[in-house]
Amino acid sequence: MEKTIIGREVKVDIDGVASGIPAKVDTGADGSAIWASRIRVDEEGNLRFYLFDKSSPFYTGKEIVTKDYTVTEVTSASGHVLIKFCPYFKINIAGKTIRARFGLSDRSKHRYPILIGRRTISGKFLVDVSKDENLIPLRNHHKHLRDELEANPYEFYKKYYLKED
Repeated sequence: MEKTIIGREVKVDIDGVASGIPAKVDTGADGSAIWASRIRVDEEGNLRFYLFDKSSPFYTGKEIVTKDYTVTEVTSASGHVLIKFCPYFKINIAGKTIRARFGLSDRSKHRYPILIGRRTISGKFLVDVSKDENLIPLRNHHKHLRDELEANPYEFYKKYYLKED
């Protein structure tokens, strides 16, 4: 099977739910994750959730209800262990439709609402990091720090690195 070349950013279509969602391809991450809200399991064992939340431009207000899910234990970089619900979705990346498992989490503070990990792309795609689509412009929230540094590097150093204890 010929592998499709993708960049570190891709647009993802989620069958029957959403299309054109920007995603970060992260070969350092094992699994994939998607921003979800109001996650719960009902008395019949159905996993119920909404993709994204009302603050997202991708939020549709459509509740997703599925029995096609599992759980996984995830250890964060800080060592915290979380248990995440992981439904399966039929998704389309770069013209290729695949079935993939996504951990549901609050990604509201992340640049990308979807993270695509190794397990999702392995054997199907090759990643060329020079193939950058700039789907989401870089945030400029650190501009004030760069401006402050440029104005007076020594004062910047004293302010942020030589704080009195």
